[in-house]
Amino acid sequence: MAQKLFAEFPPITAEQWDEVIVKDLKGADYEKKLVWKTPEGFNVRPFYSAANLENLQHLKYAPGVFPYVRGVRCDNNWKVSQTVEPDSRGVSADNSLILSILMKGVNSITYRIGNEGLSDGDFNVLTKEIAFPCIETNFGPCCCKSAPKTLRQVIAKVQSEGWDVNAIEGSIDYDPLRQLTLSGNFCRETAFATAKSLVETSKPLPKYRVIGVSPYIYHNAGSTIVQELALGLSMGSEYLTHLTDLGLITNEIVARLRFTFATGPNYFMEIAKFRAARLLWSQVVRHYGGSDAIAGIRIHAVTSEWNQTIYDPYVNMLRGTTEAMSAALAGVDSLEVTPFNTPYAPKDEFSSRIARNTQLLLKEEAYLDRVTDPSAGSYYIESLTASIANEAWKLFTEIEGKGGYLKSLEEGFIQDMIRTAAQKKDFNIATRRDILLGTNQYPNFTEKLSDKVLEEQASMSCCCCGDANDGKQIVEPIRIYRGAEAFEKLRMRTERAGKTPVVFMLTFGNLSMCRARAQFSCNFFAVAGFEVRDNNRFADINEGVEAALKAGADIVVACSSDDEYADAVPVISEKLAGKAIVAVAGDPACRPDLEAKGINNFISIKSNVLETLKEYQLKLGIK
Repeated sequence: MAQKLFAEFPPITAEQWDEVIVKDLKGADYEKKLVWKTPEGFNVRPFYSAANLENLQHLKYAPGVFPYVRGVRCDNNWKVSQTVEPDSRGVSADNSLILSILMKGVNSITYRIGNEGLSDGDFNVLTKEIAFPCIETNFGPCCCKSAPKTLRQVIAKVQSEGWDVNAIEGSIDYDPLRQLTLSGNFCRETAFATAKSLVETSKPLPKYRVIGVSPYIYHNAGSTIVQELALGLSMGSEYLTHLTDLGLITNEIVARLRFTFATGPNYFMEIAKFRAARLLWSQVVRHYGGSDAIAGIRIHAVTSEWNQTIYDPYVNMLRGTTEAMSAALAGVDSLEVTPFNTPYAPKDEFSSRIARNTQLLLKEEAYLDRVTDPSAGSYYIESLTASIANEAWKLFTEIEGKGGYLKSLEEGFIQDMIRTAAQKKDFNIATRRDILLGTNQYPNFTEKLSDKVLEEQASMSCCCCGDANDGKQIVEPIRIYRGAEAFEKLRMRTERAGKTPVVFMLTFGNLSMCRARAQFSCNFFAVAGFEVRDNNRFADINEGVEAALKAGADIVVACSSDDEYADAVPVISEKLAGKAIVAVAGDPACRPDLEAKGINNFISIKSNVLETLKEYQLKLGIK
């Protein structure tokens, strides 16, 4: 039936599509208008066809088959993960919380164990009535002290309960390279020896992972998708190098590694990233002499913290949903949705429930766990998978050519690369090329943060377990931050100033132009927390100036068409007589003439919103 149906339509080549597109562009540049130049180092075309798949070698493999691009399993039933922070009331309260959330759909628990770990008695209380064979148990982040201790306690628990060791899954998140990257130091003398010991000690639990690989930290520092993937491969390769030098065989090491990637807002690119990660890691393992059967990467995904915002925080629920969908469709092994209030408050029952239920909805209502690798065969995603894999492999081999992850970190190559990528992201957010809804565009005009929230945010900092021999930094640490932070600090300064500036829209002339520019200007200034006063349209500028003065405006924005600015704006400025800052909405052709008359404030889609608003704050005495 399908063949008969499609036989009615003649095949259309990519060249024919391009001809139609060029015709519709009416002379506009095809490459500039329709080709997306990604930060990842390759271009994305406006459409893809079967011709784009002709040279892709990974298409012939099924799920569960080397090189695992379509998944390391033949199903897509990922584990729903949730992190439990230690309760000040003690491990008994932690145990009660774990048992509670296990009854609500979670089947993968991560417990933040701390630097010293738990005593044997406290560990037994923590794990009371928790059936390890039924869930995945993860502990960390762990350091040189807590990792061996916790692993010993897990093994003792399993053996004392008489559980089937082949049914025990989970991890000890021991990742000294992450600690080095975040803090600038680590126990160089013992870091890899401890990792070797963990691999050897874990032999009684064949499926338990004891070394973490954490490329998600680079996502949360502003990296590109390609950089996150390449650096994850490089971190994994570094462990393989050091541990094989210490006498372990590749298969032993690979079976104990657990990778944690972030899943970000770039929906299709993130799907392709996880598929490319499986493809590339299998090649790394083969290069180290590992068997194909063991080369499937173990991926835990966590939704982006870099993409979360304090203002309009419920949007974080939407962000987390789409990010979780990317990871689920890509076939990760386990997934954690970051609670929406993570940037400004400890997670509570409500935020944890929403995060947990996001995944349950994807499973129980969207049935994303019922289909393995549903994006397979998509011209676009298969092409993205190949492009990301190619670029990530280039960067990975470049890092290896420089001596590997540690050497590149010591020389500052990795830090410089991430800093450059983050600066580009920051610029795109500052200029609204990239939108953070509710933060740099379409803010909630009346939203305020309590003093308590402002103080908590100011005191938050990134920390990691301390293992280092001394406080000296042997490498420059990377900076973890959120993309919204600069705009949030901008708005916080306004809230703390004591008096909220009033921005008055002086609308006149052409109705459609004045309304469009007034709406643009309201959004522009509300981003900084300024009070905006919009108006439909004044009969003339005299009426508008009088209303602005009566309103006590600090900034008066002239909103009309370009043609009317040349005559009207100087009059507005003269009548205000320095009682308010005069700004012009738009970038009119008469701008040089207006600037010659002392009118120097213009806002438009070309503006760097962040820097422009900082300048207005300074003019208004807000520091």
